[in-house]
Amino acid sequence: MHSQFSPHRADRVDLPGRHGPVAALRAPAAGRDLGATALLLPGYTGSKEDFAPLVDPISDAGIEVVAIDLPGQYESVGPVSEAEYRPAALGAALADLVAKLAADGRRVLLLGHSYGGLVARGAVLAGAPVSGLTLLASGPSELPPGARRTALDYGEVVLREQGVEASQQVNETRQAMNPRWRSMSRELKDFYRERFVRSSPAALLGMGEALRSEPDLVAKLARALRSSGVPCLVVCGDRDDAWSAASQRDMAERLDADFAVLSGVMHSPNTEAPDALLATLLPTWRSWLS
Repeated sequence: MHSQFSPHRADRVDLPGRHGPVAALRAPAAGRDLGATALLLPGYTGSKEDFAPLVDPISDAGIEVVAIDLPGQYESVGPVSEAEYRPAALGAALADLVAKLAADGRRVLLLGHSYGGLVARGAVLAGAPVSGLTLLASGPSELPPGARRTALDYGEVVLREQGVEASQQVNETRQAMNPRWRSMSRELKDFYRERFVRSSPAALLGMGEALRSEPDLVAKLARALRSSGVPCLVVCGDRDDAWSAASQRDMAERLDADFAVLSGVMHSPNTEAPDALLATLLPTWRSWLS
């Protein structure tokens, strides 16, 4: 079973960021180095550990791995203002990190999962010098109506009125109805709790608001990718309960991007089905680097 505790060879490091140290898992390319770095951005309430199952296979393919906590998430320092956690603002901050990685002569393959995909889009629109963009289980705009959107609406009220601890208790009460949560190890449940309560309240509120208001910028991103010649890949599960697979397919078509849908997978292919995800990612990335 794959999870945030899947074993890997990455070291825990801090990278220089606009708002302070950016917590990261970093693993060098193993074997023949292709001169590329995969920069992996997690989703809302996520963290660098969400990519643990991908670290060693990507490294073994000759690509350096840098998986981060977004500013304000878990172990990364973030700004005070909620507005600084919108995709455009975070994207501009992440563009600085991309530039630093690229300055070492490496080609940066940027991947964003869920909210991280909106941030990755913001980074490209801010001029981040990437050599490829992968949007993983991420949509064209705000979250559509559904259980996740409803949870965000209620979660904001609890978070503002009662704080992070109370909000996490609400999360756990809601998750308790999910059979997968009931079968999860205590260690993993404790980790989910720790990273949520250690995240900045401003980050949780700012990202949550953006998930309910982000406009459709697909046409703008398409123009930016086309003008810079940067290739794009959109990947999702056919059972994604955030943005539907159909909406992500439409986004891929508008971006003139490659599209892959993973059978039987929901919103987190990186932990639910890493082998199937890697079977799409690695050949595509190799083609971009050739």
